[in-house]
Amino acid sequence: MQSQESPSKSISPYTRGATLPALLKERILILDGAMGTMIQQKKFTEEDYRGLKTTSRFANHPVDLKGNNELLVITQPEAILDIHRQYLEAGADLIETNTFGATSIAQEDYKMPELAHEMNVQAAKLARQACDQYSTSDKPRFVAGAIGPTPKTASISPDVNDPGARNVNFDSLRAAYREQVEGLFEGGVDLLLVETIFDTLNAKAALFAIDEFFEKSGERLPVMISGTVTDASGRILSGQTVEAFWNSLRHIKPLTFGLNCALGAALMRPYIAELARVCDTAVSCYPNAGLPNPMSDTGFDETPEVTSGLVDEFARDGLVNLVGGCCGTTPDHIRQIAKAMTKRKPRPFHSDRAEEMA
Repeated sequence: MQSQESPSKSISPYTRGATLPALLKERILILDGAMGTMIQQKKFTEEDYRGLKTTSRFANHPVDLKGNNELLVITQPEAILDIHRQYLEAGADLIETNTFGATSIAQEDYKMPELAHEMNVQAAKLARQACDQYSTSDKPRFVAGAIGPTPKTASISPDVNDPGARNVNFDSLRAAYREQVEGLFEGGVDLLLVETIFDTLNAKAALFAIDEFFEKSGERLPVMISGTVTDASGRILSGQTVEAFWNSLRHIKPLTFGLNCALGAALMRPYIAELARVCDTAVSCYPNAGLPNPMSDTGFDETPEVTSGLVDEFARDGLVNLVGGCCGTTPDHIRQIAKAMTKRKPRPFHSDRAEEMA
């Protein structure tokens, strides 16, 4: 493995991230696979999540912490670093920080909202360390700051008997996302990925917070957007078709726009094809490894060969610019996808983001 020294402090993350638009036109880029699936395979105990072998910091925390995967960047950093390295070894160009649920709102479930900023900084530093280790002049690697949807939604009622009820408001979401963005930027991410969107209003709160941070800091990073079609209706949970979803967020001028999670690649195809038809930016796709299967080692039914074959069909038909995997995918899935993409050309798109970001 060829390594490279960490980038000079005089080179801002914006400068690094600004090379991505040109790369997306040169070849199909590879995103990593599932973090949660890899964590589950390690079979961590409650004691492991608390990090009791190395620290007493969380020994007396009043609620169970098993399942709080974002806490592992603090209590099991070497394990998270190892997962990042496995995906980079498999050929990933971009890896996501382990921050899907690292907002104060999501961390309230574990009574840890005050740790959100620290989690994001530490997660970004771990991913940055791995990327800098694997980057070469021929194959630079990038850190995507993962921003998940939170367990609370701004446009869907949590009470079936009261359609107007809400358990969170826009300003609370905006503030939580702003804290997350600040931590990710401080830790050294190259771009921001607002992903697994099932409520467009939540996404707008995240994107508002991102823009607010950009305006105040004077810095700017590329932004990727990825939604989730939840069933065969072809709509995200808050009711939009994928074309309407695109039109409601296209003003952000994202680096990539696409879909992830929920559906396997076979069921996702018509919706990716629709985005490929309407988007004037790069299209991303990182599906689950098929449908849930409790008898499988990964919890999903598709082998690396099956998933990579389906994703390869998307590339063959000129639908995508960036591909990877979501739930149930592993480094083996990403390795097979990366291998398949070497013979495919990226989807042409009209928006010249490289010039806009220069």
